[in-house]
Amino acid sequence: MIRVLTIDDEPLALKLLEVYISRIPDVELVASCRSASAAQPHLGSVDAIFLDINMPDLSGMDFARSLENPPLVVFTTAYSEYALEGFKVNAVDYLLKPFSFEEFSAAVAKLRERLEQKRAAEMVRSSREVLYFKADYQNVKVEVGRIIYAESMGAYVKLYMIGEPRPLIILHSLKGLLDLLPAMRFLRIHKSYIVNTGYIESATRTSVRMKGGTTLTVGESYRAAFCEALDI
Repeated sequence: MIRVLTIDDEPLALKLLEVYISRIPDVELVASCRSASAAQPHLGSVDAIFLDINMPDLSGMDFARSLENPPLVVFTTAYSEYALEGFKVNAVDYLLKPFSFEEFSAAVAKLRERLEQKRAAEMVRSSREVLYFKADYQNVKVEVGRIIYAESMGAYVKLYMIGEPRPLIILHSLKGLLDLLPAMRFLRIHKSYIVNTGYIESATRTSVRMKGGTTLTVGESYRAAFCEALDI
């Protein structure tokens, strides 16, 4: 699922984007905003922005430049002279108003491709990361990419890892561990479990089967986020 935000000071332009988005099953509209300032609270929960350039309080171009870790951006504007400047800020695409549904769909296809590349790069990066934990009265190095899943046991956590016959027991909380792990790859599915989504072999709304054959329960309070993340 691609979660998107639309920003345009023209209500009709926002309505057109809403209609187009509703016609593509894997795109979810999180919010429609009339200004860059109104969009700020939603930035952390979206993958991409459809962003107008000419707006009264802050131009879309300046807004995109101001973001330290921006979502992917597709500019929407009636002015073709901004195209080159748009690509200088690494925009995925540039839609010139009025644009057709076919042009919009092509921009979404580019978003999908860029997101897949981004997620693949994150998986490679996370597989090379190492963390250090207290275990058996010493600091133990753990390669993040080898963690299949983690299980809470009070003040300790069991780490089940590729190539290890027994779990590593570390002095840590499950919540604290989740804060250290790459968010795009690790997901909390239960008060007692964190899973590496790259090692999920099969899943339903209520359980996951991990590499190695272990089946874990998906907790009710985590189910909605789990199903959204795996698109099930």
